[in-house]
Amino acid sequence: MLEPNGPLPPEIYWRRRAVAIGAMVLGLALVIWVAFALLKGGGDHRTDAKATSTSSAVATTKPTGSSTSSAPDSSSAKPSGAAPAALGLCSDQSLAVKVTVGQPTYKVGEQPQFGIVITNISSAACERDMGSGLQLVQVQSLDGQRRLWSSTDCYPDGTPDMRALAPGQQAAFTVTWSGATSQPNCAGDRVQVPAGPYTVVAQLGSVRSAPEPFNIF
Repeated sequence: MLEPNGPLPPEIYWRRRAVAIGAMVLGLALVIWVAFALLKGGGDHRTDAKATSTSSAVATTKPTGSSTSSAPDSSSAKPSGAAPAALGLCSDQSLAVKVTVGQPTYKVGEQPQFGIVITNISSAACERDMGSGLQLVQVQSLDGQRRLWSSTDCYPDGTPDMRALAPGQQAAFTVTWSGATSQPNCAGDRVQVPAGPYTVVAQLGSVRSAPEPFNIF
């Protein structure tokens, strides 16, 4: 370092240089501190932005999570399919039987057709086996004193036919008669009935229809 030159004593010049150097060092330190503070402040801002972004993401996904969690509640609230209640057996008192004739007159050798209608006359739904083996259709003389044919004489067994009937509902069946006589267990010879007036009745259990007349000529 150069020796100070001037009219003043050398100590004064050295003191001035020391003050100037100190001021320079202090100014440099201040600049460095300000720069560091700025850099540090910028880092906090980026951290805050990141935190805000994270919070926003959480806030966005939270309703989705809530919706997903509510789905099982709405699903469980749906009524499940209930098994249908078992129907009771139709008693004889809950049924009515009616028989009809296809036409009022048939020729000898023709095969008359009879219709059977079974109605649930009760106030409750019920079910009943109405298979052909349980239905009885019978042709009689006009006065009902002589039995000529029965649907169960030669065909006592029949396929089960379970029917469910609501109140007032009907089940309808058709039976064709060959026009020949029959006996229980299909015993004896079967012969063609002669011309004349006849009646037909139908029965299920103990329920019997009113007789329906028809003619063969």
